[in-house]
Amino acid sequence: MRHNVKGRKLGTDSSHTKAMKKSLVRALFLNDRIKTIESRAKEIRPDVDKIITWAKRGDLHSRRLAIAALGDKELVREVFEKVAQGQFQDRNGGYTRIYKLGPRKGDNAPMVIMELCTDPVKPKAEKAAPKAEPKKVEAAPAPAEEVEEVAEAEEAVEAVAEEAEEKAE
Repeated sequence: MRHNVKGRKLGTDSSHTKAMKKSLVRALFLNDRIKTIESRAKEIRPDVDKIITWAKRGDLHSRRLAIAALGDKELVREVFEKVAQGQFQDRNGGYTRIYKLGPRKGDNAPMVIMELCTDPVKPKAEKAAPKAEPKKVEAAPAPAEEVEEVAEAEEAVEAVAEEAEEKAE
């Protein structure tokens, strides 16, 4: 039984899973985009977010934690420099994006492209004050039709009245 064991096995033993995740995270930071299996991408997403959050802090302790997680001082320096220049400054989490590609030929594994979100966040538009009266689409044409019908009825009454006067004369 797997009590208190977090994460997916990914088909391997724990040491291989740990090495694979470390390698995938390193490849993502080097290339900004990787193609992998969906379960692996979902498994490394928290690790990537954690490293970028450490880079946003920028202190020595965070840098040492990132070096321990990635195992590459130069790569950590590059990531920390990108973040210091403001790459993820306006984004609060969600630093990765996953695009589904469909099943892989051969074993039908769901393939994805995982990339770092580099575009700036668009602020949500503030909601305007609620309108007092909702628009009624059917209410506007109805009075116009009634006016036309009333005008036609009046014309018909006048025509009948004129005919009656002519007959009376």
